[in-house]
Amino acid sequence: MPDRPLIVTADPSLLDELLRLCSLAGVEPEVVPDVGTARRRWLEVPLVVVGGDLAQQAARAGLSRRRDVVIVVGDLEDAGVWDVAVELGADTVVFLPDAQAWLADRFAQAGSRAPRPGVIVAVVGGRGGAGATTLAAALSVTAARMGRRALLVDGDPLGGGIDLALGGEDAAGLRWPDLAVTGGRVDGSALRAALPQVHQLTVLSWDRGDQLRVSPAAMRSVLTAAASSSEVVVVDLPRQVDAATEVALEAADVTLLVVPAEVRATAAAARVAVAVGLLARDLRAVVRGPSPAGLTGQLVADTLGLPLAGYVKAEPGLEQAMECGQPPARHGKGPLATFCRGLLGELTSVHGTAA
Repeated sequence: MPDRPLIVTADPSLLDELLRLCSLAGVEPEVVPDVGTARRRWLEVPLVVVGGDLAQQAARAGLSRRRDVVIVVGDLEDAGVWDVAVELGADTVVFLPDAQAWLADRFAQAGSRAPRPGVIVAVVGGRGGAGATTLAAALSVTAARMGRRALLVDGDPLGGGIDLALGGEDAAGLRWPDLAVTGGRVDGSALRAALPQVHQLTVLSWDRGDQLRVSPAAMRSVLTAAASSSEVVVVDLPRQVDAATEVALEAADVTLLVVPAEVRATAAAARVAVAVGLLARDLRAVVRGPSPAGLTGQLVADTLGLPLAGYVKAEPGLEQAMECGQPPARHGKGPLATFCRGLLGELTSVHGTAA
């Protein structure tokens, strides 16, 4: 059955422990003892747990990249497992017995949810003031205009609250401080119903209080719930990669690095690209004009060693409108809206969301 997690291991002791955790989670997994058999089910199941005994073999088998792959090992000294995880495209590596509770929760999530319909897009600025929040808001607004269930997540506690960029600071609903300590599963429909609705868009933002941190567990729970109940989830992230940001980058289907077409901005973005690139599975550059030195979008992307997602020309009056609480791309016109429509069309097509 496609809603059963897949365990890939030939280690009897590890299998016994994983089956015990599945039993605690109330989930009956599918178990295969070799990578060849796992290949047939690799893309169909909600979660793949690969034992350390077969991880290297799986990494070299040319399996398709997918979300929700976890490598489980028992040896804390096995430093090489991290290289194997990168090669395989695994979300994370966990060590038993330390990660028993976490892994049991992942088994429970996999056994209780339908295949995820949504695509998660993370947006990061290459430097301060690059326009990451503007792009994140525009992508979300455009998705809502296209008739999709969209959810915008403010992942930057020092950004001032992304609801301000939408003119929704007075909208009723929960903010991050109400969810920041969440650790268990969150129901997707309940989450959407509890959050503010602004311009047909569901928004999870920060308030103007003193809470400045979200736990990795809370970020994981929120994104899992958001993706289960939304077609497009956009996460606005800070440049400094903390533990919660790591979770968001690992969860994202694509990460956009926003870079002004300037020499110093490109130099600053190169540092951010290194840190973010260690975690993002698909990192692309979005270059914003104008360029005082005549830099092209392709030249900036090539300098960063990233594929170019697009070059967005300058849009007069955009920042002033946002200062007045008018969302970007709200009218569906202009370079920013055009870019967002094209990117969302590509991503939802690739990730299987209905157009």
